[in-house]
Amino acid sequence: MSGSLFEPVPTPAAEVKPFWRRTGTVVTSAALVAAVFGGVTGGVVGALNAPGATAGTSSSPVALQTSGAASDVSAIAAKVLPSVVQVNVVGAQGEGLGSGVVLSADGRILTNNHVVSGAQKVTVTLDDGRTVDAKVVGTDPSSDLAVVQAVGVSGLTPAAFADSDNVKVGDQVVAIGSPEGLQGTVTSGIVSALDRTVTVPGTTRRSNVSYQAIQTDASINPGNSGGPLVNAAGQVVGINSAIYSPASESGQAGSVGIGFAIPANQAKQIADQLT
Repeated sequence: MSGSLFEPVPTPAAEVKPFWRRTGTVVTSAALVAAVFGGVTGGVVGALNAPGATAGTSSSPVALQTSGAASDVSAIAAKVLPSVVQVNVVGAQGEGLGSGVVLSADGRILTNNHVVSGAQKVTVTLDDGRTVDAKVVGTDPSSDLAVVQAVGVSGLTPAAFADSDNVKVGDQVVAIGSPEGLQGTVTSGIVSALDRTVTVPGTTRRSNVSYQAIQTDASINPGNSGGPLVNAAGQVVGINSAIYSPASESGQAGSVGIGFAIPANQAKQIADQLT
């Protein structure tokens, strides 16, 4: 449906869609709605519930090689890619996929709840190409976060998490995930704004999810849901979860340079609780 969750609507309504890539014959898991994001409208980009876990934090960011005024994106990608997985789901409505962030060496993975909600089978594809079974161990629909556990794995590379309260507008950021199933895709941009109020549809009609998001112009598309938004030190500052997608007759959601991520401090706290 069109319209908005709150009035007045300062900009034209936008379609809000699950931000997980659908494969085969799939029906979207959430109704189309319009949401108000602190003066702009937006759309959901997350996918299914991911399991929570303790993530490696670092109080002293590791300095990466820089090239000119901006950090070397290739160095950031090399550091973070081993900590990003593709989350594959099969449910009653079909198949889909999203992204996830490795929280522990034994395979705890953080992702969006909307990625795994309703999943009957979950597998994860690791950075080295292996696909292994996984189980959902905790979900928090109210925050659109979930934790999954990959089965029979060890030696994975946990992601480092930054203090998202230190993020500033204009900071360079990099998004990594599986947009449209293209695993290991890296895009870069900046932090466009902070504390955007994002409201997206939950798993039931009365369970809309709201949070204060980090806004970025790094390209985020269906399949990026649950993947990390990282800073110049290769630390997670947010979990990509939603995009602004102007309403269109085709019904296709895609990046227009307005994406949203759940701040890392909130994501890690929820992941710890789920674990």
